[in-house]
Amino acid sequence: MFRRTTLALSLLLISGAVLAQGYPNKVIKLQIPFAPGGTTDIIARTISDALGKALGQTVIVENKAGGGGLIGANETAKAAPDGYSLGMATVSTTAANPAINPKTPYNPLTDFTPIINIAATPNVIAVHPSFPAKDYKGFLAELKKSPGKYSYSSSGTGGIGHLQMELYKNMSSTFVTHIPYRGAGPALNDTVAGQVLMTFDNLPSALPFIQSGRLVAIAVAAPQRLTQLPNIPTFKELGLEPVNRMAYYGIYGPKGMPRDIVDKINAGVRKALEDPAVKKRIEDTGSIIIANTPEQFAAQIAAEFDVYKKVVETAKLKLD
Repeated sequence: MFRRTTLALSLLLISGAVLAQGYPNKVIKLQIPFAPGGTTDIIARTISDALGKALGQTVIVENKAGGGGLIGANETAKAAPDGYSLGMATVSTTAANPAINPKTPYNPLTDFTPIINIAATPNVIAVHPSFPAKDYKGFLAELKKSPGKYSYSSSGTGGIGHLQMELYKNMSSTFVTHIPYRGAGPALNDTVAGQVLMTFDNLPSALPFIQSGRLVAIAVAAPQRLTQLPNIPTFKELGLEPVNRMAYYGIYGPKGMPRDIVDKINAGVRKALEDPAVKKRIEDTGSIIIANTPEQFAAQIAAEFDVYKKVVETAKLKLD
């Protein structure tokens, strides 16, 4: 029995090594678990061409929206662990949604192979210009004065925007109705159009609308004030430090990926991030490039999942 087990393990290691030696020899799919137009989409499309060049193979980007990111993430989890089906890992799909949704079809800590965290991004509460207030003091006063009058959009039920806004509501004793979408892109479109008057979104997708005056930033989740929005306070400044959490955008694959392939992809992303145009595009959104190891990214995912589990339990949050 011991010999058979040892032989099987040896064959598995050999086959993994052979697979890695020829990797990649066909197109690689990088799946985005949200609709086009959001931050996950921006980061993925910014990195994909340069990653393809680094690996010597085409990387195609595919959007698979639904379930607050769960549908696309689950497809990545169930794919073959050969390095040709990768996914964008976000706080929504690996921490926030699994923490609040008991029907999450995968385990965020055991059903994936973390590869690399590309970047960390701030989050922002922004309102339509028709909203009565244009700064945080007026924003809070308006919400206190008219509980239930306003709605906010998010990338989906259980996503980071949903949980952070619900945490904000809990800490500020305010009430705003949640309107979930199939991604930040559709959520932003309706907020910019004035169909919903506020949103809690990742900064990269919201920033162009803020800079063009089509949205008004109210508060940001970031370590300090941003050079892009120097007059906008952080949640920490406002005495709301638990809400002051940035988002991450990384790449993972199904569990069981050969380490050699993981290392090739990690090295490929690092090389892609050396491209000045790629680096500038990401940093111009207010994001901070991370480019860490698989082990460091796995630790980040585990830590963030633990944080949001505690947020859900403490604030007694439930799905809409």
